[in-house]
Amino acid sequence: MTQTLLAIENLSVGFRHQQTVRTVVNDVSLQIEAGETLALVGESGSGKSVTALSILRLLPSPPVEYLSGDIRFHGESLLHASDQTLRGVRGNKIAMIFQEPMVSLNPLHTLEKQLYEVLSLHRGMRREAARGEILNCLDRVGIRQAAKRLTDYPHQLSGGERQRVMIAMALLTRPELLIADEPTTALDVSVQAQILQLLRELQGELNMGMLFITHNLSIVRKLAHRVAVMQNGRCVEQNNAATLFASPTHPYTQKLLNSEPSGDPVPLPEPASTLLDVEQLQVAFPIRKGILKRIVDHNVVVKNISFTLRAGETLGLVGESGSGKSTTGLALLRLINSQGSIIFDGQPLQNLNRRQLLPIRHRIQVVFSGSKLLAQPTTQRFADY
Repeated sequence: MTQTLLAIENLSVGFRHQQTVRTVVNDVSLQIEAGETLALVGESGSGKSVTALSILRLLPSPPVEYLSGDIRFHGESLLHASDQTLRGVRGNKIAMIFQEPMVSLNPLHTLEKQLYEVLSLHRGMRREAARGEILNCLDRVGIRQAAKRLTDYPHQLSGGERQRVMIAMALLTRPELLIADEPTTALDVSVQAQILQLLRELQGELNMGMLFITHNLSIVRKLAHRVAVMQNGRCVEQNNAATLFASPTHPYTQKLLNSEPSGDPVPLPEPASTLLDVEQLQVAFPIRKGILKRIVDHNVVVKNISFTLRAGETLGLVGESGSGKSTTGLALLRLINSQGSIIFDGQPLQNLNRRQLLPIRHRIQVVFSGSKLLAQPTTQRFADY
């Protein structure tokens, strides 16, 4: 007989604004058995993350209100548990991989300090034993030269590397239930496959249940035993993965499965003038050691890159996590120091001062990958509750 690990029973969650409560999760019921993976899918804003965060009561109250229902772990209520009980569950028995690693990692602490803290608090390990465990886990999640990276701070990692550190941090506790909120979004396909295989292995070793939140249906096919589909705060369909993909019953599920981007590039005007010309671009970050933090070496992240971009053209820059894609973009914007030649619309950018760059920056815009780092958290945007 299978063991019910987690049961979400008729859960409704609302956000209060003055005298109004807006319901964002409405009468949702889910169940996860030990050793089982439940994929929670749906469009942005459908209530997936709110449902997941409610399991460990990580949402601020107020404004969040739990309107009805319950969440039970091994039969015990989490919504009505004491703070002391929750502290014993969080991290120890239920671990979570958050969607925004830069928000979750401490920018003032090295990777080693943050990972050791997990093992010290949750498994009572001493530093000597913990170091070997940390290196092994970082290696398993695909951090190259892990021993050299232990002294790095989060800002010195790429987005994908930060995501892998978050995954390692959650797995170090060897939890009974893992909540993974879009854990592979920032990863390239090769590392993504490595992480999924690692999750399968640990699930087999620990008989670990997993709530896997994603919009990537190809991952759901490979990983999930069962699938729950959410729309507008409601769970509109649940079934085992094979049946749901073969015979979806709800119109929204059918729409999701039939959605596939299409289209062709806009034709280039002829002749198309050169808008951006990059030659021998190189970016290197200093390696500092000792009490005085003297520079002892440089880590070359971008090495002798050259390309051109014509007006009206789209250039795709692809590569695995940590390959230098984002660093190249930051260098083009003059947000970090670099060497080489960057010419925009016939004007060299490398020697321009801040005032001279201002009119150029009006013409070059950027969409960053970490949205939570850019939006003002104290300002309400878009719409009132």
